[in-house]
Amino acid sequence: MSQPVIAVFPGTFDPITLGHQDLIRRAARMFGTVIVAVAVAHHKRTMFSLEERVAMVQDLFQSLGNVRVEGFTGLVRDFAVDKGALVMLRGVRSMSDFDYEAQLAGMNKLLAPELETVFMTPDASVQFISSTLVREIATLKGDVSQFVDPLVRTHLLAKVA
Repeated sequence: MSQPVIAVFPGTFDPITLGHQDLIRRAARMFGTVIVAVAVAHHKRTMFSLEERVAMVQDLFQSLGNVRVEGFTGLVRDFAVDKGALVMLRGVRSMSDFDYEAQLAGMNKLLAPELETVFMTPDASVQFISSTLVREIATLKGDVSQFVDPLVRTHLLAKVA
């Protein structure tokens, strides 16, 4: 009998959007465990601290028993292997996303041959939402309510106040 598959969904989630939430909910139906791996993000400046981002994602998914949320630093491959994951879940919104994600998948395959990358596209209604654009809209005092959960909107409004 096979074991339930553990999937890791890495990202900065700064902030988590409705597109991210769509992918996590759908992945939770497909895999035994989904670990949302919130990255420290050494390569970019985030609006929210790692602790704030982890807490927001945990609050959103506390009702889903097979979704865990953990912060991490370093190579996502090391994190995934350490957690016993067999799948790396990646969201793809466009062809430009796919080009970048295909490169990452190839590198991860060389670094961890046992780890499979699974690409998912968000629902069409949330496909073009990006955290970067949400942060920009919020910073410029625009309405982000159609892009993020009300809980996240509250955190965004507090940050930009």
